[in-house]
Amino acid sequence: MDTDHSAITEPVRRLEVFTGAGRRRTWSADDKARIIAETLQDGETVCSVARRHGLSPQQLFGWRRQARQTAEASTEHKAPKFVPAVVETVPPPGDMLGRQRKRARRVDRISGLIEVEIEGMTVRIGRGADARTVAAVLRALKVSA
Repeated sequence: MDTDHSAITEPVRRLEVFTGAGRRRTWSADDKARIIAETLQDGETVCSVARRHGLSPQQLFGWRRQARQTAEASTEHKAPKFVPAVVETVPPPGDMLGRQRKRARRVDRISGLIEVEIEGMTVRIGRGADARTVAAVLRALKVSA
């Protein structure tokens, strides 16, 4: 079956000539960030941005996923970790003077007390504890947990 190519009258719309070894292009981190930022603008689609830069949409989706994972990983290390704190209120003083004195001594004894519970272990840190000692104890607990 012979095809006569001279009968084709349709003009060539796009012609690409590839020269060289055909190596992969390398994109700098700044270029990737700029292209990813374009996909986040109103009215833009990943496909249109990818087409404009000569990328496949899958490659651009991959860059977006990597950027998101990198951002999540960096915020995990920077974000402080909080634990729930339980504040116990002191009961109102009783009618008797003796009870008030007893409670006042108990409140003085426990005020400023920090209690840390980790996996069934309780560490109580009293008022006036050395900050370096407290930090060393907490580091040891963190390693063992």
